[in-house]
Amino acid sequence: MADKHTSGADKKDSNGSLLDPKICEPDECKEEESGDRNLWPRSLARKWIVMLFMGTCFLYCARMAMPVCAVSMAATFHWSKIDSGVVLGGFFWGYCLTQILGGHASDRVGGERVLFFSASSWALITAGTPLLAHLGSHTLALMTVARFLMGILQGVFFPSLASLCSQRVVEGERGFLMSTLQSGTHLGTLLAGGLGTLMLDRYGWESMFYSIGFLSGLWALIVWQCLLKGELTPKVMETKKNSEWSLSRIPWLSLFKKPPVWAMVFAHMCICSTSYTLLSWLPTYFKESFPHATGWVYNVVPWLTAIPSALIGGYVSDFLINRVFCHGSINGVSVNVQDLTPSCAGALFGFMNMMGSFVGVVLVSLSGYLIEVTQSWSMVFALITLVNATGLGVFLIFGGARRVDLVEYSRIIEI
Repeated sequence: MADKHTSGADKKDSNGSLLDPKICEPDECKEEESGDRNLWPRSLARKWIVMLFMGTCFLYCARMAMPVCAVSMAATFHWSKIDSGVVLGGFFWGYCLTQILGGHASDRVGGERVLFFSASSWALITAGTPLLAHLGSHTLALMTVARFLMGILQGVFFPSLASLCSQRVVEGERGFLMSTLQSGTHLGTLLAGGLGTLMLDRYGWESMFYSIGFLSGLWALIVWQCLLKGELTPKVMETKKNSEWSLSRIPWLSLFKKPPVWAMVFAHMCICSTSYTLLSWLPTYFKESFPHATGWVYNVVPWLTAIPSALIGGYVSDFLINRVFCHGSINGVSVNVQDLTPSCAGALFGFMNMMGSFVGVVLVSLSGYLIEVTQSWSMVFALITLVNATGLGVFLIFGGARRVDLVEYSRIIEI
């Protein structure tokens, strides 16, 4: 289409009026109509945005259940910091394995159904975690396996969101959508830290897993009944001709030769790994460093400030895309993949998350080792700062927003 092969100024002119006459080849016009049919109608989009926001919130509630309960569980089952690091890091081993597969499946059959199956499964694992913990004497191994399975089931979620965003949402609204969903992760972390701490003190750590598992299962049921209408049969997405790439046909080597792509992957890897480390260890840090402080306060305040900042960032991003730059995104690496490679956004985002998870495993486990050996948290925070600063520098120098996955260009005449 014109916005993919013209300069920013030309694009601004072409978007000025829907009545501007355009001449395109017949095959190309059919491809554009096919792509438009994949977009959500406005009313349906609103419903999905609300449900995806809630789903992202429950996803992080379930993910944060173990870190919040880790101190109590370590005292109950006599875990060392190294043991806790093994259990917390088990999630990311599983999280690595389904990233690309989940993104590719969403690119092909639609992310809605992939999200439903994912949420249904992780709800069962979350609710069943306390039962596994008391199943036998090998609690450490059972909890590591439970976290591993949780990682496998949640690994498809964000690649599916990236795929949905590129297929179902117009370009000028993607930044706000992704930032809205990102704020759902902060809300989930906030609820797990705030309400979870209160439940932990009053009803025990088991109650947190039961309640989050129930709410996640309820969310999946509502999606199935109200949005999917009980239909779970996969159907292949309608895609443009020059975007029909199977996983085996994606020119990975060619893509990674382009500096904006590998800069994006590297920056995302740094962001994810350090974020996972903070999510895993901050509850323990606050509990040990401020033992007399109110637990729900220090588990709430950091994430409470993150919600408005994410929403404001998404709004500013979309404003600049639509009014100033016309193409590209400054809302972060999560949206950048849709700018660079919309035809395989789900699969590539899955690869990015996979790499972030691999490094996350190392950082989470390494942090536990550093804390155990040095009896200090300063080395952990210094390591996190170094990794983030390196990722930021690489992205600022080599990052970009021009589409790089086009394999052919079509003739377009504008009058």
